[in-house]
Amino acid sequence: MLNQQTLNHSASFSGIGLHSGNRVNMTILPAPANSGVRFRRVDLDGKPEIEARVENVSETNRSTTLAKGNVKVHTVEHVLAALAGYGIDNAVIELDANEPPIADGSSREFCKIISAAGVVAQAEKREFFTPTEPIELSLGETTMTLFPDENFKITCTSADKQGRFTQFYSTEVNPQTWEKELAHARTFCFFEEIEFLFKNGLIKGGSLENAVVIRDDAVLTTEPLRYREEFVRHKMLDIVGDLSLLGRPIRGHVIAARPGHAANAELVKKMVEQINKPLRAQQTFSPPPGKPVPEPLAAAGGAMGIEEIMKMLPHRYPILLVDRILKMEGNSIVGVKNVTMNEPHFTGHFPGHPIMPGVLQLEAMAQVAGILLLKRIEAANQIAYFMSAEEVKWRKPVVPGDVLVIEVELTKIRGKIGKAKGVCKVDGDIVSEAQVTFMLRDA
Repeated sequence: MLNQQTLNHSASFSGIGLHSGNRVNMTILPAPANSGVRFRRVDLDGKPEIEARVENVSETNRSTTLAKGNVKVHTVEHVLAALAGYGIDNAVIELDANEPPIADGSSREFCKIISAAGVVAQAEKREFFTPTEPIELSLGETTMTLFPDENFKITCTSADKQGRFTQFYSTEVNPQTWEKELAHARTFCFFEEIEFLFKNGLIKGGSLENAVVIRDDAVLTTEPLRYREEFVRHKMLDIVGDLSLLGRPIRGHVIAARPGHAANAELVKKMVEQINKPLRAQQTFSPPPGKPVPEPLAAAGGAMGIEEIMKMLPHRYPILLVDRILKMEGNSIVGVKNVTMNEPHFTGHFPGHPIMPGVLQLEAMAQVAGILLLKRIEAANQIAYFMSAEEVKWRKPVVPGDVLVIEVELTKIRGKIGKAKGVCKVDGDIVSEAQVTFMLRDA
């Protein structure tokens, strides 16, 4: 569906809030195009509203809380997931308490009332978000990556700190798969967490009617598990709800390990950062309108062209990873590698979203370092062999169109063995770095 959608008519549900334990009545109303999803507290003077946007996230402890001034709405992720799962862009969620009803701990009851109300297309077109480059996140024990894709997909692994009930699941998310594969997965917790949650004023409305409890190797529930992988599928349900806080549908593949609400929100913030950045200009024969022509990288003392580099290094296509030496002074050297779509590794790394492998950036550092060592000791008929790498860090993806500037400084030379600090940069930002060791041997 390329057009925006809302409900055909209002949908209501009543129950208790998971963390507050309060009775709450909820009504989901149709809303105009381009208005997005927002919560309305009808129990407060003036019926204040909070937009379901990541900038309004105030807490992510065990659930996602939205706040605007002194007005808060807790545990929004399950109802947001239901709306996002069905592709609803615009709606008003009215509440007469501070959180939606928890129902059975999943989105099943919300799906029922939305299905009964019906979904209707609106005249305005949707604005999708497709990442221009992979977005990576590491937060505590959680890792998440969002890759560009034609559809919205989630691949997820979940486990607790002891590795119990480790589960994996992957699916494309659309209205059909959402209702069948994710919507019925219930929230869960471990038995040893319950006392802590109660002491901190949480799960006052929690029971086996709306949550699954794991105690040692036993699963406590009022009914059999709804899916073999119900725990990881509920984590994916939360991801659908939390990522809807971007305010637009996503065309991308989320790969997550041990996700949680805090990391989900941080991933959305990274998406917002990418949206707000000027789009990377696509590689063309001439610069795009309005973008100044970049100054050529200046060469200095010790500069070398590709012909001289090939006389010093035995490497050839496809593993010659330095095109030019810009300068060489004392124990320092700066080389350049132009990254193009013609690189053979882009065929499989990765189809649809090409990224230069980190190990090849490491190899580029070693080749530039080898040139410097060969020059420093004036060795003839020698080859620099890469021996080891330490303190390796890959910070940002390198993609076609980037100019990889490789800066290397020799830190130690003993005989024919050298150690060096290497840094790769793109547009002045460090993308990778390492300490490398290599030695000279007869060619």
